[in-house]
Amino acid sequence: MTKKTQLLLWVTVLGILDAVIPFFPILAFVLVYVLLDRPPWFLNCVEEIYGSN
Repeated sequence: MTKKTQLLLWVTVLGILDAVIPFFPILAFVLVYVLLDRPPWFLNCVEEIYGSN
């Protein structure tokens, strides 16, 4: 399974959880964490998906 497919699968699962449990916005918390903390795993994931082939 490619990294892009894995990321799409995780975002889909988080979106479903976000819809099922609306009082706890999971995707919003993940987005705020990524924007404020800038974890290295996110940069690696983006580089792997959009990097040169």
